This record gives sequence, C-alpha cells and structure tokens, in this order.
Amino acid sequence: MIALIQRVKWAKVEIENQTVGEIQKGLLVLLGVEKEDDEAKADRLLDKVLNYRVFEDKQGKMNLNVQQANGHLLIVSQFTLVADTQKGLRPSFSKGAKPSDAEKLYDYFVQQATPRIYTQTGKFGGDMQVSLQNDGPVTFWLQV
Repeated sequence: MIALIQRVKWAKVEIENQTVGEIQKGLLVLLGVEKEDDEAKADRLLDKVLNYRVFEDKQGKMNLNVQQANGHLLIVSQFTLVADTQKGLRPSFSKGAKPSDAEKLYDYFVQQATPRIYTQTGKFGGDMQVSLQNDGPVTFWLQV
C-alpha cells in the first residue's frame, strides 16, 4: 500500500464541476493499493500518515504530525501510484489490486481515519480533478 502525502494549505476534489471533498491545512493523501495489501497494511500505513512529522513546530522544524498541527486529511484513490515504470515507455499496472479489492481497502482506510481526524475524500474510480496549494512544497512517498 502506497500513500503519496502532500502538506497543503488547502486541497479539494471536484467531479463534474462539483466539489466532493475539501480541506484547509492538512495532508492530501493519494492512496494506491497493491495486490498483496490487506487491512493490517492499511492500519500501519494510516498510523504512519497520521504520525509522520511534516508540520513545523515553533522553531521552524518539521516536528509535528498532522493531528498536532490541527490539520485535516483529504484521501484520494490513485491507482497510478502502483505502476511499474522500470521498463519501456508505458506503465504496467500488474502490481495493482483488482478494483473491487482496492475499493474495499480504500474504504477501510477512510473508515479507520474518520474517527481519528477530520477526513474528506474523493470518489473511488471517479474522474476527479484535484486542486491544491502545496505548502513548502512538502511531499513524501510512504509505503508499507
């Protein structure tokens, strides 16, 4: 399971010109699900996302996690994160979970996050337009 996290001042997801998810300060989490992923991996990745220290403390050091910084999460499914780009000029998605399995784990990830932090989402499998103001820019690739 892969999460590309971006520290943002704001982020939103639109589908057909309608905003379906929006946050202010926090993390945009682009989430990719691989074939071998399960709920245990989702739990570990969520813990890493919530505890990863990417927000500045009073001394200007990245020492606070998203909850300590009073931030939010915007979680967006992104199957292209699991692409194998090592050979050729076309990505291979052979490592990706079947859509039905990926959706279940995406939903599980969101359900586990929601009681812990203010969470908004995109729509799994939707044609989404994501807008954001990256803060820093600060972007990290997290994988479990």
